[in-house]
Amino acid sequence: MLAQTETIRIIEGLLTHLDNDTNVDAGVQLKNPVSAYTSRDIAAHEWQQFFQDYPHLLGLSPDLPGPGSFMTSTELGKPILATRDQDGQFHAFLNVCRHRGTVVENQERGQKQTFHCPFHAWGYNTQGELIAVPKEDHFGAVDRSCNGLVELPAEERWGILWVHPNPNGVLNLDAQLGDLGAELGCWDLEEQTYQSTTTFPHEMNWKLAIDTFGETYHFNALHRNTLAQDFYGNAQMYDRYERNHRMMLCLKNIDTLREVDKVDWNVLLGALPVYYIFPNVQLIIGRAGPTLVRVYPDKDNPNSSFSKVSFYLDETQMELLQSSLDGDLTDAQVRMQGFANVIRDEDYVAAASSHVGAMSGAQEHIIFGRNEPALHHYHNTYREALGMEPLEVAD
Repeated sequence: MLAQTETIRIIEGLLTHLDNDTNVDAGVQLKNPVSAYTSRDIAAHEWQQFFQDYPHLLGLSPDLPGPGSFMTSTELGKPILATRDQDGQFHAFLNVCRHRGTVVENQERGQKQTFHCPFHAWGYNTQGELIAVPKEDHFGAVDRSCNGLVELPAEERWGILWVHPNPNGVLNLDAQLGDLGAELGCWDLEEQTYQSTTTFPHEMNWKLAIDTFGETYHFNALHRNTLAQDFYGNAQMYDRYERNHRMMLCLKNIDTLREVDKVDWNVLLGALPVYYIFPNVQLIIGRAGPTLVRVYPDKDNPNSSFSKVSFYLDETQMELLQSSLDGDLTDAQVRMQGFANVIRDEDYVAAASSHVGAMSGAQEHIIFGRNEPALHHYHNTYREALGMEPLEVAD
């Protein structure tokens, strides 16, 4: 849980916004060229800089719940196998047999001690070592010491699984996250339990999907029958951490804290923390557990992308959760899927419509308002990483 001093700052800030009809204020409006969403040259540059040459959040620690657990990924354009070995250590490898280059493991996740290539049954253990070559006396001697799976730079910190998709890449998480790393650690992400993952394809640029998480200005219109029932729209707290940021969305339940002593405030009773981790991740911390949203481009097409939405449950909160929901685990899972449906049926439908508008030629730029500082930060951060000038201030 957050430090109480930070909880008090956040809740007091949100209550001040509510009482004074104010919001976070970036001070200026910015113009974002529609080419940011439609240019194939920019898309190609982004794919290389953000998705090939940059460390990524592969999942949370509970995605690998114990020794012998594994999961696979292809979202970064190459097959990746993540494992937890018998000592509990996290590893990541290129999921490619060293014999003929066949993908070794095709299941999305599971439990195994040995991974066998489906082509000729070469076998690898959870540490990526080559341990079996059938009929080696016929095939010829194989130096197993240099024919294990190609290992990727990987590290498990703050309950998060990090990987660099380039075998020669460098992980420097302290520089990448700054002070945000320690804060992420306060949520005990490693103690959660993985529930499910849903994949949503969408006909739009990947950054438009990211943009939907950048403000609550749209809640009272787009989500008037869903999220706006539980949230105050257009009221938030906002903080930046290097290329990353944290939004605190304002729950209507915050009003119950007005009668509670500040030393007893629980930030999750008044706010919903939404962390953005550069370049493509939203980590949402709810009372029932975290939700992980990862957005990926189609590397060959700026007009197409997809999201993976993963849900986790906080086992230590289950008794409280069941009481508050007047139900059981099934109720929590239904609510999780309901949240995913809001993203799919409301946020992403609107974002895909924005992409249609971007492709229409109706305008050369869109406008980010003063009350949308996360959008300012997203896009100026992307532009800085690509060596581009900052966004222009709107007249």
